[in-house]
Amino acid sequence: MTGFPSVGPVLTLSYLQFHLVFVLPPLVGLALTTQFPPDGRRYAAPAGVALLVVIAVVYTTPWDNHLIATGVWSYGEGAVRARLWHAPLEEYLFFVLQPLITSLWLCRLPTRADRPFGISLGDRALGVLGGGLVAGVGLLLLSESTYYLGALLLWAGPVLALQWGFGWPVLWELRRTLAVGVLVPSAYLWVADRIAIELGIWTFDEQYLTGVGVLGLPIEELLFFLSTNLFVVQGLLLFWWVTDRWPQVKTLYADVRESAGV
Repeated sequence: MTGFPSVGPVLTLSYLQFHLVFVLPPLVGLALTTQFPPDGRRYAAPAGVALLVVIAVVYTTPWDNHLIATGVWSYGEGAVRARLWHAPLEEYLFFVLQPLITSLWLCRLPTRADRPFGISLGDRALGVLGGGLVAGVGLLLLSESTYYLGALLLWAGPVLALQWGFGWPVLWELRRTLAVGVLVPSAYLWVADRIAIELGIWTFDEQYLTGVGVLGLPIEELLFFLSTNLFVVQGLLLFWWVTDRWPQVKTLYADVRESAGV
């Protein structure tokens, strides 16, 4: 394995210590300074966050383990305590902690959409097509030098197709919240990730990378954190859009059942 270009580590942290230094402090700080659950979402807010955490763990686990087994990335000697399948236990912990950080950050932003419940079939098809195009590009990039990038886009495409197909017009209405909700935690995690690479907590095999990076951070890692935070923010905005209109949703569902003779 060869690491992405680095000037050499100046101190050593384990993966668990990385969580203690870089992940838990912002999580605790947000938890202490954010109103949660927000007004009017006593049940919908924690339910949405819990649902997304479960989905993150279930959906990311096989993909992450596949890339580790393939050799796309590995971990420094002594950096991890134990593994489940191919991934360190600390990795699964990160699957839980990152959505919590992003969710709490989102709760500090305006998240209520004015759009009534209901999306046209044309808009749904357009959203699904957009996510499908992302997955298609990923499939085309599944060659050795772009394997990480291709696998990332192929993995992200179905989620984006589902979310965009369900309600991209809602996300467009909340685009400023979406942008701030995604970019701020992503920027923090980019910096933390770059430090972890510098310290040798995890390294990448360059044969699977494009070689494009920003200040030593592979473009694939930039897109990974951007994508995962996008999943969380979009998922919560759409979930809350539905639950905020629950009486309307139930009425529409009842009308559909009646028209179908159910």
